[in-house]
Parts: sequence; structure tokens; C-alpha cells
Amino acid sequence: MAIEITPYGQRALLINWPQRISAALNGEVHQMAELICRWAGVEGCTPAYCTLLVRFHPRQRQLHELSAAIHQAYRELGSTVPRPSREVAIPVDYSMAAAPDMAEVMRLTGLAHREVVALHTEQTYQVFMLGFLPGFPYLGPLPSALHCPRKAIPRQSVPPLSVAIAGGQTGIYPVSAPGGWQLIGKAQLPVFDPAADPPFLLKPGDRVKFKAV
Repeated sequence: MAIEITPYGQRALLINWPQRISAALNGEVHQMAELICRWAGVEGCTPAYCTLLVRFHPRQRQLHELSAAIHQAYRELGSTVPRPSREVAIPVDYSMAAAPDMAEVMRLTGLAHREVVALHTEQTYQVFMLGFLPGFPYLGPLPSALHCPRKAIPRQSVPPLSVAIAGGQTGIYPVSAPGGWQLIGKAQLPVFDPAADPPFLLKPGDRVKFKAV
């Protein structure tokens, strides 16, 4: 498998993997981010599903030189031992009162309430990336039996800490915002606190385990 590197302005470049959602590919993204961010002249890395944005100081690193170093690091990635990822347990209220779309998810999947909860809590999820809202974690992979489409008409306001599913992913709304994912519970732990340092409970590459309460 090869990566592609493209300039992203004068102070950044974008590393591209094959464009698909994959825990294995995303693991490579985070492994490369951890490695590259330690290099001199690199000012920061922003990982996503299958891309990595690398920001650098143009007086300390040249684009062609940095690109060559990244390609070499990727070729040697298999011999690098990744740092163990952190696992975070998040308690969730899955009661019907806290899950406005649970009945719809049950209808779409043909599962009983307890089966939806059991499937959602038995999986350990990877934090693919943060985005959309401050601290919103895109988590996966979701068990295939729980795959559901987004709502045909998005809500104008999703309650904060709503645990939601859509397609092959799950996530947590950190604040109230419009959204179209199916809501199946409410997290009992804040994932975003602007007064905290760091403000986000989770970071890309973490693992998440939901616990029913």
C-alpha cells in the first residue's frame, strides 16, 4: 500500500491513504502522526480517517525534503512498535427516555432494546478523529447489526451528550447542535469542557468502551 503526499499551502502538506474508513488504515494515520510530530521543524499534525495534515516551518523544513522523509518513515512503519492506545470507559444511559431514536433503531435493525444496548456496549471503538463540533469523536467500527441510515430530516437541536449512530459509526454530541444521527442514549461523562486543559476528553487514536448504567 502506498501513500500520496500533496502540498497544502506553503506551510503544510497532506498525506493521503486509500479513501475508505478502516480501523487498520486509521491506525497507520495515528502512528505516523505520533512519529512525525516529534520531528524538528514540524509544528503540528491533524489526523483524520485516512489523511494526515502536517504543518511545518518553511525555514526549518523544505517540502521536498520533508516529503522524502515521510515516505521513508512510512516504508519503515512495520518495524515501529506503536504506543499502546488509551482506553476510556464512558457510562451511558440507554433508557428509552434518554434515547429518542431507540424505537426507530429497533425497527430498522429488527433488534430488541436489550440487544441494541448489548451490541453497542460489547464493542471497543477506535477514535478515528475529532471534528464537526468541538470534541465530537467519530468512533468505529460499529457492529454491522447496528448499521442504520441517518435521519431523513435532521434535528435542529440534538441534546448535549447524546450518543448516536449512523452508518458504520457511533459518536457523542458534546454540545447541543443540529444533527441527523440516530440517538440511542446519553453519555454520563462530558466529552468537552472549554475550561479544562485539555478541553477534550478523547483524542484521536484512543479506544472507547461504553458502559450501560
